[in-house]
Amino acid sequence: MNAVPESYPIGTPGTPWGERERAEWLSRQSHQRSYEADVLSVIKGLRSRFDVEEYGRLNYGSESYPLMAIRSRDWREDLPVVLITGGVHGYETSGVHGALQFVDQHGEDYAGRINLLVAPCVSPWAYERIHRWNADAIDPNRSFHQNSAAGESAALMQLVEPIRDRVVLHMDLHETTDSDESEFRPALAARDGEPFEPGEIPDGFYLVDDSENPQPEFQQALIKAVEQVTHIAPADDKGEIFGSPVVARGVIQYPLAPLGLCASITRAPYKTTTEVYPDSASVTPEQCNAAQVAAVCAGIDYALVSGKPE
Repeated sequence: MNAVPESYPIGTPGTPWGERERAEWLSRQSHQRSYEADVLSVIKGLRSRFDVEEYGRLNYGSESYPLMAIRSRDWREDLPVVLITGGVHGYETSGVHGALQFVDQHGEDYAGRINLLVAPCVSPWAYERIHRWNADAIDPNRSFHQNSAAGESAALMQLVEPIRDRVVLHMDLHETTDSDESEFRPALAARDGEPFEPGEIPDGFYLVDDSENPQPEFQQALIKAVEQVTHIAPADDKGEIFGSPVVARGVIQYPLAPLGLCASITRAPYKTTTEVYPDSASVTPEQCNAAQVAAVCAGIDYALVSGKPE
């Protein structure tokens, strides 16, 4: 596990960042991988079997990023919609590649039963820089609300708005990594002028349910499917995962809408945020992607069999 820094190298402890600090932070970010090569090229290969659309475009300085969505080719107005989102945090690799792998391997399996809408890489600028924030040092996954300052979040909400009442299931694919503790949480504390309080990275896969509309049986169906692929995170000594009480094996809860989380953007009765742990010595990138795929398939299967909850 990466060491936790004693203090973040940007800004003054106790003082929120201003424009100068944000500019310094931005100057430290660099390309580490290619959205074009890793994501757009894969989506291009899916065009023969699925409908593909550009639902927005992000412009950061001289760089422009098309935001892409994949839809079922046999879209029907009488069918429920399943929404899959990945890469809301660009550094969470298996969220992006797991979403694309699901479409490629299983997307056609549900033809005629659901309408599938997939936004596999919500934050392409952050994907290329392996970062949590966008270029404005804003976390898109705390920005899903009206008048959002994050272009990534605003564009996705606009895409989903026409069908938000018809979505039966929303799977938002994420990861929790060692760098959450070594970089991203310290950066957040520094940005907001708050003290950094170290936490404990959970060792394994877990899910985040909606505390305002919990669906425990649905969440456990996903856990049972994923544990065939990778290990499930245990509770820590306090009975928590990342500071939240474990309400069932591998499941915690957040108030999704008040926090502005991506999983809150529809009225879906079934929704969850997956959290893969890619830094375990006992898993491979292929297993991480497969865990996301297993969760999505289990979620769709559960929703199709169970229908809307009472």
